[in-house]
Amino acid sequence: MTQSIIKPTKKDHTIAKLAAIAIVLSVIEFFLPSPIPGIKPGIANIIILYTLVRFDFSTAAWVSLVRVFVSSIIVGSFLSPTFFLSLFGAIVSLVLLYAVQKLPKPYFSIVSLSLIASFGHIVGQFIIARLWIIPHDSIFNLLPLFLISALIFGLFSAFVCNILLKHKLKKHTF
Repeated sequence: MTQSIIKPTKKDHTIAKLAAIAIVLSVIEFFLPSPIPGIKPGIANIIILYTLVRFDFSTAAWVSLVRVFVSSIIVGSFLSPTFFLSLFGAIVSLVLLYAVQKLPKPYFSIVSLSLIASFGHIVGQFIIARLWIIPHDSIFNLLPLFLISALIFGLFSAFVCNILLKHKLKKHTF
């Protein structure tokens, strides 16, 4: 029997490094108190947005999904409702970002990509919450509050990501 040797590529290393940063941010955010239950700033999404703009969609998708799975294992929410809310929020966000990647580039900035991702994340979470956790239409009464928070935090993520991209982390090569 011969041993098979797996040789990680440079892209694998990039995904691992960026996912590690996103996981740390996600775990930190998990322990931060929230004035309104269910509303978090999504600071790990800054890394996903940075990855999308600096590298490509597939790298960003890997970083996002690895972050969701690993951070849920670390905080003990794997396969809980919180995990599925996060997973489906990430999936809807990624689907929308993938669709936008196919449109002409001049029409989409970091701000628009961040807002699309942020709103997509909220929509994905509300779909799961409505279908599984709170199977009643009254949950949609909370949607305006969550969309306003998505707008605020999406703008914040775009602002921070723009700073990271301008500095391009020249000292650190991924």
